[in-house]
Amino acid sequence: MKKRKICVVLVDRANYGRLKPVMHAIAAHPALELQVLAAGTLVLGRFARPVEVVRRDGFEISGEIYTELEGSTPATMAKSIGIGVSEFASEYLRLAPDFVLIIGDRYEALAAAIAAAYMNLCIVHMQGGEVSGSIDESARHAISKFAHFHFPSTARSAEYLTRMGEAPNTILGVGCPSSDIARNMDTTLADEVINCSGGGAMIDVAKPFLLVVFHPTTTEYGTEGGQIGELLHALETFQMQTVLLWPNIDAGSDHISKTIRVFRDHYAPNWLRTITNLNPEAYLRVLANTACAIGNSSSFVRDAGYFGTPVVLTGGRQEGREMDRHVVPCAPVTAELRVAIANQLEHGAYPPSRLYGDGQVSGKVADALATLTPYTQKRLHYVYDGAPGPARGAHESTWHRNGAGRIERNSEEESGAAVGKTAARLHG
Repeated sequence: MKKRKICVVLVDRANYGRLKPVMHAIAAHPALELQVLAAGTLVLGRFARPVEVVRRDGFEISGEIYTELEGSTPATMAKSIGIGVSEFASEYLRLAPDFVLIIGDRYEALAAAIAAAYMNLCIVHMQGGEVSGSIDESARHAISKFAHFHFPSTARSAEYLTRMGEAPNTILGVGCPSSDIARNMDTTLADEVINCSGGGAMIDVAKPFLLVVFHPTTTEYGTEGGQIGELLHALETFQMQTVLLWPNIDAGSDHISKTIRVFRDHYAPNWLRTITNLNPEAYLRVLANTACAIGNSSSFVRDAGYFGTPVVLTGGRQEGREMDRHVVPCAPVTAELRVAIANQLEHGAYPPSRLYGDGQVSGKVADALATLTPYTQKRLHYVYDGAPGPARGAHESTWHRNGAGRIERNSEEESGAAVGKTAARLHG
């Protein structure tokens, strides 16, 4: 039997960290063939080319896509999406996948989804239906509307997808695949995992240390330098050994990086180590062993919960996300951050959370990809009365014929009233 070609889109280090167990499950499945497209910061030298980590993990890269314009401004992000649509379309033509698998809410992932949808390729989207801050909130829902099947991380996310008009039988399951790595991994952390790259203080992992990840919130462009400055001054009061990962490439990242460099030059902190990149397992080991994670990474909300790691979540980037007890939200204000960090350090570890998955997600995704039937035409599910949606088995391609579904239309009186109200509002 001919294997189904599953094209997995990777766009950054966190993206790969969550998809890695799914990729292993696809590669091991007898009915599936794995294709991998690497794009975004995954292929950039300034981020230490994380795509090489993917290769070292045993995955063959089907294509590398360069889409990122320099500048880290809202305009360069928008233009990068346009470049991405063009480049992904070319790769899809060459690879001819049966399904395109996309995760999350990155703008590069949005470009991949637009290209796939307009080429009539069936899209499977993971982590849809979630709520957050930044432009990611809009990009995530846009990808969900382009996608034909869904694998949300939580029950609430699944519910939100159906309320957005997605057919319930297109939701294939619930859970985040990063829980699979957390469930099976050895969390033992050696000093060299942190100290073999980056620069600054040498970290003794036998002693308590902090982990900081702070990305721009693109809808608050121009404020990110001040926010990271407040956080750095809060950390200065503790002077506790700290691992800080450089920000992603979103608009405003250069402002964050400049503020960190100025702080480092001015204060010469002998407690701070900065790192460009960690492979997925190394990052999770650091996250599992830190005394407190501070910043605005989505991994602090979902992945840290698997280990019970205390988190101080600051700023608006993750506003609205489902959070368990290990997360304490805090404004990016030095005085408030000091209190929140001190309280989390005093509290210590929390009970592990299963909010974002039970550690057995990836196999379910692979099995679904092997059995579901691709389709192209999407519609709002709630517009039709009793109309069947696409099924995992035989797709009901005739549901719109012979009165099988009723399209909701306003009566002539309702339409007339609506026109009258609109005219009055415009001319009144």
